[in-house]
Amino acid sequence: MARKRGPRFKESRRLGVNIYGHPKAMKKADGTFNRANKKLSNYGQQLLEKQRLRAYYGLMEKKFSRYVQQSTKEAGVTANNLIKKLEKRLDNLVYRAGFARSIRQARQMVVHGHILVNGEKIDIPSYQIEIGDQISLRDKYRKNNLFKENYLDRHLTPISYLERDYDNFTSKLISEVEINEIPIEINDQLVIEFYSRK
Repeated sequence: MARKRGPRFKESRRLGVNIYGHPKAMKKADGTFNRANKKLSNYGQQLLEKQRLRAYYGLMEKKFSRYVQQSTKEAGVTANNLIKKLEKRLDNLVYRAGFARSIRQARQMVVHGHILVNGEKIDIPSYQIEIGDQISLRDKYRKNNLFKENYLDRHLTPISYLERDYDNFTSKLISEVEINEIPIEINDQLVIEFYSRK
């Protein structure tokens, strides 16, 4: 399975946004390699937004373009459909819930079988979580200092569609994803326009 393994902070500086949410990610940013500071054509702006959105969710092009294709076939606004699909990936919600400090760490936790969905082990990062599904950390990993610190000691911005139960190391998707609450900076319409050119 292909994975993104490049330097995270360098990627954030190049794309002009703090993709990984790390406080030091933009520390050395001086605008030199920031593509957003360049004068871009319409195509360049669309490409930049596509690269940003892919980076936020840590996806390779083949997988990402498949999400775009699926979103165009569904009723409603294509851009919203795409964001909701990406947001409801298991690895992403493990990250949003606070079990992991990054998408990469969340994906690793899922693949290694540390995460349960409705009491069953799911090791597929792209697994789509539905409303009412409960995500939990397996019992034997709840005493792991790293995972414990991730979940209990972090102060995350509350998200209305995600409920967290600190005592039981669980989180639940309780409603449809609210686009305006997702903590990313993106012009999703430009992403759709990029793929519609093909």
